[in-house]
Amino acid sequence: MDLSALIALTLLLGALIILVAFAVSKRRKEIGEEAAQEAEFAAEANAVKGPAPKKQKQEKQRNRKDKASQHSFSHPLLAASLKAHGGNVTCIDFSSNGKYLASCSDDRTVRIWSTKDFLEREHKSLRANVELDHATLVRFSPDSRAFITWLDYGDTIRVFKMIKKDDGTFTFKAAAEDFPKKHIAPILNIGIAETGKFIMSASTDTNIHIWDLRGEILASINTNQMNNSYAAISPCGRFVASCGFTPDVKVWEICFTKDKVFKEVVRAFDLKGHSAGVHAFAFSNDSHRMVTVSKDGTWKLWNTDVEYKKQQDPYLLRTVPCASSEGSLAALSPDGRVVAISNGCNVALYNATTGELEEEMTNVHSEEIADLRFDTTGRFLVSCGDKAIRVFHNAPGYRATIRDMQDMLKKAQNEGMKQRLQKQIKEAQSALDAVLAAPVH
Repeated sequence: MDLSALIALTLLLGALIILVAFAVSKRRKEIGEEAAQEAEFAAEANAVKGPAPKKQKQEKQRNRKDKASQHSFSHPLLAASLKAHGGNVTCIDFSSNGKYLASCSDDRTVRIWSTKDFLEREHKSLRANVELDHATLVRFSPDSRAFITWLDYGDTIRVFKMIKKDDGTFTFKAAAEDFPKKHIAPILNIGIAETGKFIMSASTDTNIHIWDLRGEILASINTNQMNNSYAAISPCGRFVASCGFTPDVKVWEICFTKDKVFKEVVRAFDLKGHSAGVHAFAFSNDSHRMVTVSKDGTWKLWNTDVEYKKQQDPYLLRTVPCASSEGSLAALSPDGRVVAISNGCNVALYNATTGELEEEMTNVHSEEIADLRFDTTGRFLVSCGDKAIRVFHNAPGYRATIRDMQDMLKKAQNEGMKQRLQKQIKEAQSALDAVLAAPVH
């Protein structure tokens, strides 16, 4: 073997040795990461089964002290602060069955919380990792067995299935393929129709896409609003609405045949009455009411239970002055009794019937509120805006219920009805008193 061949062979062997060493090192790192992930899931599963041992609690407490101090906030209606995320929480969503709250964060995780633990000392959650990306939006499927996310880097939708294990906890499995990338402008919102027939995605230009559950586009909507500021699917699953630069809200019906085959998108109705662009809107649980918040410094409540196919327009129920700004959000309690409006880091709660301002929470988060919604029962209002999720008692909802029953009592003529209402009023007042006296966890 000549000298040049010997040198070439030596170089080749050296390269192979370096390559093998690199592969071994990489695999060791991967094994370590997998072990850490398995340990965390095991810890979370143990948390669901019962309280952690004293030593483990002490270690967790030390870890919490090592973290940067979080924004402190207190209020008489604050029921809980959920603090498992390592980054800012950008979106929250309740499952249709009311059992779970999903939250996503720029820490590359989605957390699934048990709503029954809101008033407990320990707030349990399970973690789903978003590989090589992070989710900015999360929405539960109607059957509460899956959720969809919007990927920040990928600019598309990824579906996760929730697989229940024998011990009652969940594992999370991402679909084999993400939806195709179709939006050009930044995304505003995504949603799944409660009927399970379609998925919606909306961006900040004027585009809304309607997808089937496999990731095929059924239709695209041009809102012609200069830009979109918010869009959402109605709770009934029939309508998609959007608002933006123009002073109105546009609503479309997504039509299917009796065989559940997509048919067409039809303009249903508009909400007209604001004098400036609309920041956001929200539906009541039955889709019969909508609340809108605008740059004109008002929120409006609308009756949308109309026969639009007979040219019947929604009608305005109430206009109320409020503090609002770019990024303001609106939430309407499931029964339509309470309106919540965000303004920067603050939240205001109003009686929907009278328009009266009942509660104000200032500096709820250290950054602008990113999401705001009532739970499916109307007991809680939940917000996010930094690393914490705030859970509030819906005291205005209790008060509105009591006032409604008192009005019914005045009109009641049957003695049996009067006694039932008096008992219900007493029970509701006791529940409200308990809420206001409850400690914060």
